[in-house]
Amino acid sequence: MTDVVNNGALKGIRVVEMGQLIAGPFCGQLLGDMGAEIIKIEPPEMGDPMRNWGHGDEKLWWEVVSRNKKSVTANLRVPEGQEIVRKLVAHADILIENFKPGTLEKWGLSPETLHAINPGLIIVRVSGYGQSGPYSSRAGFGGIGEAMGGWRYIVGDPDRAPSRMGVSIGDSLAATYGCMGALAALHARQTTGKGQVVDSALYEAVLQVMESIVPEYMISGHIRKRTGSILEGVSPSNVYPCSDGEYLIGANQDGIFARLAKAMGQPELAQNPRYATHVARANNLRELDEIIAEWTRTLTVDQLEALMIEHSIPAGKIYRAAEMLEDPHFAARDALVEVDSPRWGKFKMQNAFPRLSDTPSSIRTTAPTEIGQHNAEVFGDLLGMNDDEIAGLKAQGAI
Repeated sequence: MTDVVNNGALKGIRVVEMGQLIAGPFCGQLLGDMGAEIIKIEPPEMGDPMRNWGHGDEKLWWEVVSRNKKSVTANLRVPEGQEIVRKLVAHADILIENFKPGTLEKWGLSPETLHAINPGLIIVRVSGYGQSGPYSSRAGFGGIGEAMGGWRYIVGDPDRAPSRMGVSIGDSLAATYGCMGALAALHARQTTGKGQVVDSALYEAVLQVMESIVPEYMISGHIRKRTGSILEGVSPSNVYPCSDGEYLIGANQDGIFARLAKAMGQPELAQNPRYATHVARANNLRELDEIIAEWTRTLTVDQLEALMIEHSIPAGKIYRAAEMLEDPHFAARDALVEVDSPRWGKFKMQNAFPRLSDTPSSIRTTAPTEIGQHNAEVFGDLLGMNDDEIAGLKAQGAI
């Protein structure tokens, strides 16, 4: 990956990433994709647990979340390791951490201490409940934030317990909001010259995407419930059976539904008072779904897709990784990019998004293979330590 030039919007921005697992590291991944230099601090010997996370026979999550990063080691529980952080932040623009609130303070790395060293430092703090409030000291993972933020209650089938997505959406949302806050703080620093703290709570990141569930309850007493594969009040919008698989159709707008009715050879459905309007279709959702499903069962997925394209109806196949790798649209837009890992060889992963026309994000380096792979580079070149100093820190167990 060394032949990929860094033209990213954040080129020249240096980030120290202290977080582990998902929320902190994903924030670092986003900033790194946009061109920032990411110096990731890992515990000596053990490393970030993400190195051993993933599904299948080989654990590859690390390869995605730690791309574009440099790995250094520091034992943050000893004074010598904490001093390394103080030295690093003197040269940094952003610090990311997702420890339990109070941990930085316990280590002598409070925002006040760090801002005394570098007044322009932006400190992104990702936690379960935020840095204040009666729950702030509680441990919190993404699933807890999803539950408290309202997500879990509405996901799944109505006759079963709340379900979850197959990805860690709470962590990813909190990381994304942390990244967004860091970018806003960078802009503010241009005017004020000062850094600030970005406080991203897991439950609040989830709450932010929960649309109007709170006002709906306050004004009308309505509580959204689990509705399985449908969305209450939106019809037709569902996965429908075909003779050889399943297919997603979203034709809930009046004009689009009229086109779907025509594609079905049943244009009269769009004039039927039970289905003619958005509200009417919502009131007769299951009945309409059965009519559509009866038709889609007579078609293959490819036949149905051809009709949806012909009639300009939002619809699509349900993809797994295999379909993504074969799809010409993914290929044309380089949605998946090939990397060459020292450990795994060549394989593909998702590219850097969103796309910026003049300062494109990119994957420039693969994830660090070794724990502390960049100790000599960062501690020597950036912090000015000589070989004896680095060796002494290693002997003390500080790195």
